[in-house]
Amino acid sequence: MEDLFLLRYFLAGFFTFVAVFYTALILYKKRSHQPVVTMGPTYSCHWWNHLAFRVFRATIWLVSVVVAFQPVAFEYLVPFEWLLIVPLQWSGAGFLLVGFALAVSANFSLGKQWRSGIVNHHDHALIEHGLYSISRNPGYIGVAIAQVGFFMALPSLFSLVCLLVGLAALRKQTHLEEDFLNARYQDRYLAYQQLVPRWL
Repeated sequence: MEDLFLLRYFLAGFFTFVAVFYTALILYKKRSHQPVVTMGPTYSCHWWNHLAFRVFRATIWLVSVVVAFQPVAFEYLVPFEWLLIVPLQWSGAGFLLVGFALAVSANFSLGKQWRSGIVNHHDHALIEHGLYSISRNPGYIGVAIAQVGFFMALPSLFSLVCLLVGLAALRKQTHLEEDFLNARYQDRYLAYQQLVPRWL
């Protein structure tokens, strides 16, 4: 029981840290007048996809905090009792850490090119080195690993919906970005696509 108590506090602390980290990163980049966040034209596919990410990130953070301080709230998430296995749940916490570390590494390897959403800026450059020489979407792989980890750590109908919606949004965002990069870089991006896999 103590293990689950610690796990709930870990989840609340983890998602709070992630929220603070990315908020601070975005605010820092805004100080240097770099356009780093865009949702695209209102009601466009890109806009809806970005909105889904924001809503689910905020909801996951809120739910994790509430469950940490009011464990009975977990019952309202429709838990999958057969998956409530302490080692499996802590493995999910490990997936969260690995996924976050991979996503952050991919973000920082982009340097000044890091963006949230598709930002068509004059200094946009195609990154092909580091993690991006292994996969065209290492950051999204990290996010997907973390989403699986959240489901494992807090197995429920709620976390399953978050997982399915999150994976669908990642897939759609990947295609939107590929369309943008194809249009901007044409033959150069085509050569990159043929050399480096979309995932692994």
